[in-house]
Amino acid sequence: MPDSTFVITTPIYYVNAAPHIGSAYTTLVADAIARYHRLRGKDVLMVTGTDEHGQKIQRTAEERGVPPQQHCDEFSAEFAKLWHLLHIRHDRFIRTTDPRHKAIVREFFQRVWDQGDIFVGRQQGWYCVACEEFKDEAELLEGGFCPLHPTKKVEWKDEENYFFRLSRYQEKLEALYAEHPEFIQPESRRNEVINFVKQGLRDFSISRPSVSWGIPFPADPGQTLYVWFDALINYISAALDPDDEPTLANALRRYWPADVHLVGKDIVRFHAIYWPAMLMSAGLPLPKQVFGHGFLTKDGLKMSKSLGNTVDPFELVQQYGADAVRYYFLTEIELGKDGDFSEGRFVDVLNADLANDLGNLLNRTLNMLRKYQSDYRVPAVGIPADHPLKTLAERLAPAVADAYERLDPSSAARKALSLAQASNKYLDEQAPWTLHKQGQNERVAQILYAVLESVRWVAVLLSPLIPALSLKILQQLGFSLTDITQLRWDPDATWGQLPPGQEPQPPTPVFQKILRNA
Repeated sequence: MPDSTFVITTPIYYVNAAPHIGSAYTTLVADAIARYHRLRGKDVLMVTGTDEHGQKIQRTAEERGVPPQQHCDEFSAEFAKLWHLLHIRHDRFIRTTDPRHKAIVREFFQRVWDQGDIFVGRQQGWYCVACEEFKDEAELLEGGFCPLHPTKKVEWKDEENYFFRLSRYQEKLEALYAEHPEFIQPESRRNEVINFVKQGLRDFSISRPSVSWGIPFPADPGQTLYVWFDALINYISAALDPDDEPTLANALRRYWPADVHLVGKDIVRFHAIYWPAMLMSAGLPLPKQVFGHGFLTKDGLKMSKSLGNTVDPFELVQQYGADAVRYYFLTEIELGKDGDFSEGRFVDVLNADLANDLGNLLNRTLNMLRKYQSDYRVPAVGIPADHPLKTLAERLAPAVADAYERLDPSSAARKALSLAQASNKYLDEQAPWTLHKQGQNERVAQILYAVLESVRWVAVLLSPLIPALSLKILQQLGFSLTDITQLRWDPDATWGQLPPGQEPQPPTPVFQKILRNA
């Protein structure tokens, strides 16, 4: 795959319930990184979707009294709806019930079968339906509850299944981790996986005899493919161009291997152990990186329905707007670490960063432009090569690009916003209102141009995070963009490209301050 192409994926989400803030967070991060690479002119594929097979889905549909496919259709639509509300621009939305995905799964399975890596065995153990995973007894909470779903009791299973020879790939996986330390990130996740693998890998079941909702096991119609074996292959089937025949050759042609699989830390093992071993067996290229992010809490506590402290992403967007939600979760949580949502902190951050540092800066500068200039246009002035805002902007741009490249949108935002903060300070120190009274109109024009150009830079640098707000800022500066995707950015570009004579729109607040009792 050429360097001009970039592929990032999220997990595909179970449709046993409506989307929650955790799945929204993962998808927001993937969208921001994808937007950055599009901004740089790359051919980008951002993949998300829904995992629609397995016992959990089958039982949920039965409890609702609807056919499984109808259930999947309804809940998959909820995910697509939320991504639209959050301005998430995915290129592919994969569903595991799609016949094209099933065709790819069957061809993938055949390659693994032909390799001799599938055999019949007996599976005995404790199974968590919510995780769709067998658990070691030592992992369980008191009373036989799953550690990840503490209200769900595990179930004893004794089944004759088909197994994948994971143990055959132990040495190859250990070599992969040693030769490519970037394959699993952050470092804490990498260490967890390496320590787990060192204990010795066991072959794992890839079929279930008691589950009917799924892809029939190709070699035995009485069995169904294990949901994770089916689901992981989505990353390849999603790479298939819509008009191509569903074959592995076509799926691998343009958008494989993926650059980043972005997942929650609870499913890193599936992606960093099972998945690369399956790909090795099938003789296919491996993804370049698996990045496991942390969990979200609310007011310092784990979110749970029993505590009544869950965050409904639909309500959050409805109350505060998409860019507000995007900005908080992408900037206040360092990717890879656990993060907390506090509504008080949420309001404070948005008011300080977007309403004051950025929005008010643009608004008051445009008001001064209208008040102090003979006509309401970007002034045509010369700017010294060593202008402090120019120097800062040109130093920050590569640093912001580097942060996005490292999957660190929080750091990218802090660096970009520092230019707005410096511009506010510069405006206060230069006091153009005083200079205007002294008749220093040329100097006033220089100051206003420098601040407006800096605001333009901030809007571009933050556009992967707050696309709608960035577009609004650029439009207010007089640019004729109708969609933020029309924008391109070169981190090595020089500061001072705001066209003289361009007529901005009348100054209006681009981000309204949020009241505490809103």
